[in-house]
Amino acid sequence: MEEFEIIFYETADGKCPVVDFINSLPIKMREKVFKTIDILKVKGNSLREPYSKSLEDGIFELRCKVGSDITRSLYFFYVDKKIIITNGFVKKTQRTHKAEIDLAKSRREDYVKREEDKNENLRRIQERTSKK
Repeated sequence: MEEFEIIFYETADGKCPVVDFINSLPIKMREKVFKTIDILKVKGNSLREPYSKSLEDGIFELRCKVGSDITRSLYFFYVDKKIIITNGFVKKTQRTHKAEIDLAKSRREDYVKREEDKNENLRRIQERTSKK
């Protein structure tokens, strides 16, 4: 079975906030997050609780717990078996904050738009070079 490709969301200026978040975690939690990402890479859209949970509108959370510490990394699926991890946070309450879900949605919108723009530019270049 072909694995999914994990992509960490990058801002237009090349920053990667989710990697910064993961790197800020204590070592045991960081290791757990990377192990859970590896499971997501293999299982993809068949991954279920306790590792993953659908939140809303195509946004999912990757769930990690070490002792009493809980983190969540939000992600979405994109074409060609790509999984884009948009943001992460330390969970302090039962509910996932709406602001985190909204952030994941806005980063998804940004990612998709930039991918479409990139594909459109590539198509134009191919058209120009094939006419010569």
